[in-house]
Amino acid sequence: MSKRIVILGAGESGVGSAILAKKNGADVFVSDFGAIKAKYKERLNELGISWEEKKHTKDLILNADEIIKSPGIPEKVDIVKSAIEKGIPVISEIEYASRYTDAYKICITGSNGKTTTTKLIYHILKNAGLNVGLAGNVGQSWAQQVAEKNYDYYVIELSSFQLDGMYDFKADIAILMNITPDHLDRYEEGMTGYTNSKFRIIQNQTADDFFIFSADDEVTKNEVQKREIKAKKLPFSLKQNFDEGAYTKEETLIIKYKSNELTMSIHDLALKGQHNTYNSMAAGIAAQVLKIRKEDIRESLSNFQGVEHRLEPVLKVHGIEFINDSKATNVNSTWYALESMKNDVIWIAGGIDKGNDYSILENLVRNKVKAIICLGKDNEKIHKAFGAYVETMIDVQSASEAVKTAYYLAKKGDAVLLSPACASFDLFDNYEDRGDQFKQAVREL
Repeated sequence: MSKRIVILGAGESGVGSAILAKKNGADVFVSDFGAIKAKYKERLNELGISWEEKKHTKDLILNADEIIKSPGIPEKVDIVKSAIEKGIPVISEIEYASRYTDAYKICITGSNGKTTTTKLIYHILKNAGLNVGLAGNVGQSWAQQVAEKNYDYYVIELSSFQLDGMYDFKADIAILMNITPDHLDRYEEGMTGYTNSKFRIIQNQTADDFFIFSADDEVTKNEVQKREIKAKKLPFSLKQNFDEGAYTKEETLIIKYKSNELTMSIHDLALKGQHNTYNSMAAGIAAQVLKIRKEDIRESLSNFQGVEHRLEPVLKVHGIEFINDSKATNVNSTWYALESMKNDVIWIAGGIDKGNDYSILENLVRNKVKAIICLGKDNEKIHKAFGAYVETMIDVQSASEAVKTAYYLAKKGDAVLLSPACASFDLFDNYEDRGDQFKQAVREL
């Protein structure tokens, strides 16, 4: 008898899981509490997969042998709690897809820098001629790629929510960029729960696997000392040197693995700024482990184009630079953005606060920010945090209004930085939508 697989959530992850489950002969049902996009409905109908939207029908869900839950759905929602109480396994798309591929998996997580590092590693591998797919929190659903493609390698970005639903999954190379407060609204144990979630990236690893991590990140460093880690540890740092790993010395990036040493000037890196040097180091170590030619690694690190919505220059209008950093959905991301600014800043911030502590931004805001534009339904916390030392703070309710206000306040040589430090769901579909609306508004000036 075929296995009944129920999928909760009909976005990229959920529909991809449905495609793979159907291919494997399962009896598949997809349920989404919200509306399902037309393109996903079409795909499900083409494959003869039954679905429902704007509701969760318990009788059709709680008869599952296994439930694949999309990462955006919290474990505390009623239908998930009911499934767990009933003893139905609730897993992630990543856990499910991993059962059906023998491909080599390079997995990246972290509070900040994971998308850039993921895309950078993918860029290096592709340029080196490897048969590689890009998956997880970026690009096309991994489950769908496993169903329809035949890659030898996958570079997979993993959010904490994806990691939470993984049990037997194993990364061949696990990369942890950093751990700073984020998504604390989803973790009852706060920072401890979030940290444990991130460290699931090394679960099931053996002595044949690799763990690449930042030795400069305090939380990560302390956890590495406390935990028993079987994988080969390869740290990266801007502050100390290693026999194996990556570091900088007198503006030179040095990557060492076994008897191989790769060096290049940090001025030749395509990605500028301290946070991007970390991203380049992590990607470079992974490439060295995979025995990619040094020339290919150097070339890829120097010609990478960067990630949309991440410190993305939009336009200069009358000498005012507009920068789209909509992907900065936590305080630490915004810290990096402000830290990299060379000119006076009109800062556009706000959205749905995820338990943010804005105090780490205080010095940067004092020294660099001349006005704050609050783009969100509830901006009280930002006013409270910075009102005492930023004279001009204005509340707006749309990207267009934010851009026009910033343009009015800025003068030649200033930078207008959209770096919200918050989630976007109060006024936008997601951070991409927020960034796109910002860019459109800049073009219309």
